[in-house]
Amino acid sequence: MTVQISSEEERPERRRGASRSRRRFLAAGIVTALAAAGTTLAAQRWPSDDQDAATHNRPRSTAPVERTSLASGLQLDGELGHTPADEITAQGQGTFTKLPKNGDHIRVGEPLYEIDAQPVVLFRGSRPFWRVLQKGMSDGPDVKDLERNLTELGFADATNLTVDEEFTDATTEAVKRWQKALGVEQTGTVELGRVAVLPYGDVWVEEVVAKPGATAGTGGTVLKVTTTDVYATIKPEEEQLPQLPPGSRLMVRLDVGGTLQGRITSITRNTPGSGDGSGGPDNQAKPTVSIRLKDQKKATAALRSGRVGVTVTVPEKKADDVLAVPVTALLATAGGGYGVEVVRPDSAEPELVPVKVGLIVAGQAEVEGRIKEGDKVVIPV
Repeated sequence: MTVQISSEEERPERRRGASRSRRRFLAAGIVTALAAAGTTLAAQRWPSDDQDAATHNRPRSTAPVERTSLASGLQLDGELGHTPADEITAQGQGTFTKLPKNGDHIRVGEPLYEIDAQPVVLFRGSRPFWRVLQKGMSDGPDVKDLERNLTELGFADATNLTVDEEFTDATTEAVKRWQKALGVEQTGTVELGRVAVLPYGDVWVEEVVAKPGATAGTGGTVLKVTTTDVYATIKPEEEQLPQLPPGSRLMVRLDVGGTLQGRITSITRNTPGSGDGSGGPDNQAKPTVSIRLKDQKKATAALRSGRVGVTVTVPEKKADDVLAVPVTALLATAGGGYGVEVVRPDSAEPELVPVKVGLIVAGQAEVEGRIKEGDKVVIPV
């Protein structure tokens, strides 16, 4: 992330009385966080007018501007596994006539269970269906999810069905073909409760909660399932999350050997005492970051060997051949940017120079501005 001081801000005069101008630049006591670097910077308070003389005569601590290369990275330990179990709840009334067994593998398009001898089928989608799906209904994302599943399952294709939010005659025909394959009445209408929608695909049945012959009640838990996909999970500190945005691609090294590519799919902030996170010094639960692995075949094979630890590496950020100063030399300005005080040989007082701040690593900050290698910058004391 780059933070820049506006070039329109007034430069201070290089003289003893310039502290009044500098105060227009600097916000005393402002604290600014560079989230992308995970670093917190505190602005120094400028002296008041009656302190100027004493401050001017006080010995200065300085550091040279260096030309160097900076690199940052982050490694976190975790383990392989499946996502936490999801609950499948009943949306309709009736009697449970068929239920799966613990450990069953159910694919998208297959029945999860039956109510009144009618299958409830697993679909993949963004949200549960909340209404009857039929010709004449209003457009919506549930229609799009229905059409996508019917197409992926082979009951329609791009030549006879456009996957969109409109329920058309082509949608009706695709639903009928699907119903025929299930062995149910071909109505062209999808009644509420006949499909269970989850955001991922195939599932393992972790626990069967309902009992055969029991009455299904709307909202009651029927099954607990987990995705068949293998994920790596890590529990970073809260302040490390800015380096782990959803969608980021990471490298995951297995402790049993091998490295896999992964992508962050979700971040869960656990509440203290939930048991879902590793407690810190204050027993605070840490966030959980889930990373879906690209090579599922290799990940699944590794998981069969038992518990597998992983090391997740966040891609390194580099800044080659750049100017750098100690982080403690940076001063926050009223405009939201940063500056450094440069000691000039022809001036009794240091000059405040606006800078753009880049990568920050191990107490060194990449800077750009009207400074050069070898310049002396003031370290506030």
